[in-house]
Amino acid sequence: MSSSLQARMIGHGALIMLVAFGAGVGLLISLLGGLELIPGSITPIDIFGTTDAWVRAHLGGMLNAILVIVIALALPVLDFGERGARTVGFMLVGTGWANTLFYWAALLSSNRALTFGANRHGDSNWIAWIGLAPALLFTVLIIIAFVIIARRAFARR
Repeated sequence: MSSSLQARMIGHGALIMLVAFGAGVGLLISLLGGLELIPGSITPIDIFGTTDAWVRAHLGGMLNAILVIVIALALPVLDFGERGARTVGFMLVGTGWANTLFYWAALLSSNRALTFGANRHGDSNWIAWIGLAPALLFTVLIIIAFVIIARRAFARR
């Protein structure tokens, strides 16, 4: 397994983390109704999405970034070949970005990007589709990735 694959995975994890930090700023604005640019004075800012959705985008993004970085660091221990490591790396990085896209789509879609059609939260739109489709695909792929990782880990003695 090449160290360049690990480095790319860590780089993607870092970028996902930066997007999550951006969601943290959105969370702060959502909680305060603006930003304190001058101490003691909140400058009002209207922001899209609910506070709960900003929490999910912030924390979920951070957890996805950590997941990608941790698995990148664990791959050599599992002694994957180059092809296997690239496959698992793709599944992890893809999941990190798909989930990030999903969290942001949930902020912008009245149905929280949970369904392709309307649901009890609201109507669907093209943003819900863009957020949900990759998230569903990578939900399946991440399960497969962790079955592969678990099998590989327990095969080593």
